[in-house]
Order: sequence, then C-alpha cells, then structure tokens
Amino acid sequence: MTPRKPRPATAAKPTRATEEVLERIARQSLNIETLKTRNSDSLDFHDVAVWGLKEALEAAYQAGLSAANSARSK
Repeated sequence: MTPRKPRPATAAKPTRATEEVLERIARQSLNIETLKTRNSDSLDFHDVAVWGLKEALEAAYQAGLSAANSARSK
C-alpha cells in the first residue's frame, strides 16, 4: 500500500465575528487593546499573568462551544 501524502495545513481565515470575539477576549482578559500587528515591540509583545491567560483560554473555549452548538441547532 502506498503511503498517503500529508495534506497541507490550510488555516481558514477567521470571520469578522470570530475576530471580534477574540479581540473582546484579549481586551477583557488580557488588557490588550488590539490583536493587529503594529510593528512595535512595546505594542506587539505583552506580559500576561497566568490567571489572565487562563481566563482568556476559558473564554475562547466557551465561545467555541457556543458557536458549535448554535451551528448544530440550525
């Protein structure tokens, strides 16, 4: 049997709604005002407390669950 070629990883571009949810989580949980690259170390790199990171990850997980559940109910 011939081995399969790996499929290229295609990262789907997030929708505007997804971007807005991620930006809200970044603002509320991490005190990061935007997720856009601004080409400045002081603006693009942030010190984040582990509890803030945990809060942000939990919020992102919950947002994903909500999105999946609403997609199923359609």
